[in-house]
Amino acid sequence: MALVTLNYNKKNRDILYISITVIAVFLVAMLASILNDTTLNHHVVVTDVYAQPYVETVKHRNLTIDLGNGLKTNAQLTIPAVGGGQFPGVIIFPGAGAGSVLPPTSPYSHLAKYLSERGFAVLRYDKRGVGPNFTISDSNAWGNLTFNNLKQDAEKAISVLLQQPEVNASKKATLIGHSEGSNIPPRVAVDIPDKVSNIVLMSPVAEKWTDIIYFQEVAHPLLYAESILAKGHLGLISVKEASKDPIFQTLVGGNLTQLLLNKSSVTGNNVSTSHEQNKTNADLISIEKELKPALVRFYENDTSPTPSQLSAKCIDIFGCPSEGKSFSALSSVNSMIGNVSSNIGVLVLVGKNDSQTPLEQASLLQQRLTEVNHPDHLMIVYPGLGHSFAPSNQWVDSHGPMEEYVFQDIYEWLTSPARHQ
Repeated sequence: MALVTLNYNKKNRDILYISITVIAVFLVAMLASILNDTTLNHHVVVTDVYAQPYVETVKHRNLTIDLGNGLKTNAQLTIPAVGGGQFPGVIIFPGAGAGSVLPPTSPYSHLAKYLSERGFAVLRYDKRGVGPNFTISDSNAWGNLTFNNLKQDAEKAISVLLQQPEVNASKKATLIGHSEGSNIPPRVAVDIPDKVSNIVLMSPVAEKWTDIIYFQEVAHPLLYAESILAKGHLGLISVKEASKDPIFQTLVGGNLTQLLLNKSSVTGNNVSTSHEQNKTNADLISIEKELKPALVRFYENDTSPTPSQLSAKCIDIFGCPSEGKSFSALSSVNSMIGNVSSNIGVLVLVGKNDSQTPLEQASLLQQRLTEVNHPDHLMIVYPGLGHSFAPSNQWVDSHGPMEEYVFQDIYEWLTSPARHQ
C-alpha cells in the first residue's frame, strides 16, 4: 500500500508540475504583453515631456508694496504652479547693497524658486530706493536709509505676504535673512511673534555691527598679511608684492598705495613709519606700525561719518553713511536673540570659509540659544562654502551661486515632522 501510494503521489506530482508549467508560461506571456504596452506608453509619455520646451513649476505675481509717505517698492510673490490650496509663507531679507532681489539671476530668486517648487509661497522685495540693475531709483530714500526703515519695511512686507490669497496666514511666516539681512528676523520675531513661525539666519551677524566691520577691514587683512605676505620678513611685507596680490588688494579696498598715503592718525598727529628705520629697503613696510594704522584709519572713517558726509547726497550702491551709522548704534543680535519665543524655530546656517561674517558669529548665536534652553534651534556648518554659500577660499568670497543642498537643508528643516510633533 505504501508503494502504491508513492506511485500515485508521483503521478499526481507530475500532473501538478505540468499544470504549473502551463500556467507559468501563460503568465509570462501576459506579463510580456503588459510590459510591452507599458513600455510603449512610457516612451510616449517621455517623448511628450521632452517635446515641451519648458514645464512651468512655479508661478510669479508682481506686487507693489506701499512703504508709506508716498514711497513704494517692487516685489514678487513666487508660488507653486500646481495646487489650489493655500501655502505657507516665506519672506527673504537680502544682504547689504542695492542689488535687486527680483531678477531670475539673483541667488534669492533661486532660493524662492526652490521653496515654491516644494509647496511654499515666497515673497521678495527690493529695499527702498533700489532700482533694477544696481541702480538707485530714489536717491533720497536710499541716501537716508536707516536700520529702522529696513525693519519697518520688513514688517509691512510681512503683512502684505500674509494678506495674499495664496498664503496660509494661520501658519504665520518664515523669515529668512542673509548677512546684513540677518539683523531683521530676530528683532521682528520678538516684536510681532504672532506673525512669525520660523527664522532662518544665513551667514549671520551676532556681535555689534562695528565689530564685524573691524574684522572685515582690519583684522582679516592683517591676518592675511601675517600668514601669506610676510614670508619670513619678521613682521614686514613688500608693498610691491602686496600690490600684485589680488586677494590682498581685494581685502584692502583695491589700492594699497592709496591706503598708505594718508599718514595722519585720527588725532591729526603724524604716525611714525618703518620707512624711517628701514631705509635700506624702502619697499618693505611694518605690518604693525604702518599697515595696521592705515587700516584702522580706514575703518574709523567708514564707521564714524562726519556731519557733512551724513548730509551729502549718496548714491553709493554698497551703502550710505546714514545706514552705517544706524547699524553701528544697534545692540548686538546676540544680546537679544534669547528673547525669541520658544514657539519660533531658529535655523542658523554658515559656511566654514565665510570671510565676511565668520563661523564664530554663528557659534555665538548657537551658544546663546542653548544657554536660554530654546527648544527648537539648529546650526549647520558647510565646509568649503563662503559667505554667499558658494565654494570659496578662507580669504575672499567667490560670489558664486548658492549651492542647492543649502536650499534642501532649509526645506527639510521647515518640513521636518520631528519639529512639529
